[in-house]
Amino acid sequence: MKNSSNVLIFGLGKEKCPKGTVPIRRTTKNDLIQGRSLLYSQSMVQGYPGFHNAELYLIPNFGPYYKVSGRNSIYNPRVLRNDQTSISNTWVQNGHKEGTNKISFGWHVAPRLHGGDTATYLYAAWTSDNFKKTGCYNVHCSGFVQIHQGTFLGGRISNSSLYGGTSIEFLIQITQDPNSKNWWLNIQGEDIGYFPAKLFSNMASADQVGWGGRTVTPPNTPSPQMGSGYFPDKNFSHACYFRFISFQNDSRTDYGPPLYLMNTFVDKSNCFNAKYYGDLGGTVGYSLQFGGPGGDCGN
Repeated sequence: MKNSSNVLIFGLGKEKCPKGTVPIRRTTKNDLIQGRSLLYSQSMVQGYPGFHNAELYLIPNFGPYYKVSGRNSIYNPRVLRNDQTSISNTWVQNGHKEGTNKISFGWHVAPRLHGGDTATYLYAAWTSDNFKKTGCYNVHCSGFVQIHQGTFLGGRISNSSLYGGTSIEFLIQITQDPNSKNWWLNIQGEDIGYFPAKLFSNMASADQVGWGGRTVTPPNTPSPQMGSGYFPDKNFSHACYFRFISFQNDSRTDYGPPLYLMNTFVDKSNCFNAKYYGDLGGTVGYSLQFGGPGGDCGN
């Protein structure tokens, strides 16, 4: 397996904003409209027409949780129309149904959010009510506090993995600061910013953390690809992966998830799948794969 995190360029690339300033992608009225219409794809509602999942998550019994992490391979899955979305993410959440508080973080192909561009973009989303009235993508509303001078939410990712070739990846983490209770987003060991604790109604800790993918398409239309567009096969140059995944509980120590703690949710196994392999050691550690070709998945 060949992988690289060095050729990946986010946002401003090697350039950075002057000291004391940070990059913020300009938000247009159309961004707000399109972002709000897509937010429901981040919710925990299952069986919604046109929404498909291939995800793995830790059961609440071993929580509460304060961190989720993993090295995620980056792809540019094919979307067939501008109103489709393909997502790879990790997340923390607490609560249930209308009371769900959640932060998701990763990459997506979402032409509606990016002026019709089918490139891969860095993204995050948050809510304190399962995306009913609160929350947004990136910085489409007040909430996320940017601190990094180069990498920013909504930044275009200029390199992606190819099936059978070098895997382009990044280390992504969501971590709660034990003092402020703010939730920090971190890429490649560098903090890019945080979600203040005051945004949330119930996120003193998380009762679920997870990894995986989602796709969105209008009802009765073929689904786009997820991940690399290929099913998990334990070959880490084929399907999209998270390797060296970990979490933190009350001990604030990084752990790899035992097999018995992991749950799988795949709603259309003819189109997508998700597989957790446990600890494979070597160059992948605790690892998983997800994705698939999409197509006629039904509602």
